[in-house]
Amino acid sequence: MLLARLIYESFSFASSSLRANKLRTFLSLLGITIGIFAIISVFTVIDSLEGYIRNSLNSLGNNMVYVQKWPWTPPEGESEYPWWRYLNRPVPTVEESEELLRRSRTIEDGVFLFGFNATIQHENSTAENTEVMATTHALFDNWNLEIEKGRYFTEEECRSGVPMAIIGDQLVNRLFQNHDPIGKEIKVKGHRLIIIGTYKKKGTDITGMSMDKRVHIPVNYAASIIDFKYRDRGQTINLKAKPNVEKEEFIAEIEGIMRTIRRLRPMEENDFAINEMSSVSNQFDAFFKVFNLAGWIIGGFSILVGGFGIANIMFVSVKERTRIIGIQKSLGAKKYFILLQFIFESVILSLMGGATGLLLIFIGTSIVTATTDMTIHLNVANVILGLMISGVIGVVSGFMPALTASRLDPVTAINSV
Repeated sequence: MLLARLIYESFSFASSSLRANKLRTFLSLLGITIGIFAIISVFTVIDSLEGYIRNSLNSLGNNMVYVQKWPWTPPEGESEYPWWRYLNRPVPTVEESEELLRRSRTIEDGVFLFGFNATIQHENSTAENTEVMATTHALFDNWNLEIEKGRYFTEEECRSGVPMAIIGDQLVNRLFQNHDPIGKEIKVKGHRLIIIGTYKKKGTDITGMSMDKRVHIPVNYAASIIDFKYRDRGQTINLKAKPNVEKEEFIAEIEGIMRTIRRLRPMEENDFAINEMSSVSNQFDAFFKVFNLAGWIIGGFSILVGGFGIANIMFVSVKERTRIIGIQKSLGAKKYFILLQFIFESVILSLMGGATGLLLIFIGTSIVTATTDMTIHLNVANVILGLMISGVIGVVSGFMPALTASRLDPVTAINSV
């Protein structure tokens, strides 16, 4: 009952103060509103970005590794990327991917792939600088691809290198103006290919790549179009682990087989890289920490100003209600009752500023999500964090004015002018 009475009276006094001093209250709460808006908006954007990146990385496969010429990140413990050490490495080959699949006990499936850019033609329509992806048969299952129309290559078609292609949604729109492309011809570097399927639209992943804007052909047919045996065209062996296989065991086996295939001596350095998504994820962790710190710094100054504004309101409120405080104390109100009354009032004022800031963030994220391709959500954790920060600022800002009010002498307070 006492707590309910304190909250009720504090809310009543806070409401009266707001109505009586609208401009002063608005200017004082503006700091809290801006501070909460700055901190929580940064956290909201970072959380949304982090969620997008994590989901993109997971979609590329936590249980997959990529055997390539170039590592994705600098060696462990080094900040500089020593590209000159990797320049003369050999590129992975189809034969190496087949040998890995033949020897391994932990690989569920694997695909060899590479890409090159070319102008794609269909009658009078062209798509310049389009990426042509050449792969072995297993890409469809490894990457969890989906066919919109038509079909995927058969294993025999991939092995024999038939002049067939599957194209993405953007190329369908650009080359065929949304007409059915199945069975139609396209030209790639003067070579004719029959379209047997189209990929379902999926958008761009974190790497900036998308099957929506690619032409997919069998790797054995690509040999008749372009030289990829000895030139670096991003050749990659993408390997997927069997279920319940430990990642360390998976990577160790791949490394051992690759060293055997390339006949490396025990003390020789690997002339290949085994890349995995966790290495990229770890790089983003530092990025997110910096931005979270920036959010606290940016919003911290506004909250500090807002805290002083709340304290100013409370000191003025104590002065204006000195006689009321004297009457309350003369009627038996304890010091803690007066103290808690003003602290509650300060917290309520601060929460109002924080709630306004959160409302502005919600409106802003809704507008951005509705008008752009970005999806930004104000999650419950950030709402709670914003309200908690507001509450703490309210307690800290209101403590000294509340303590001053609780120590007033009843007689002096009643006789004050």
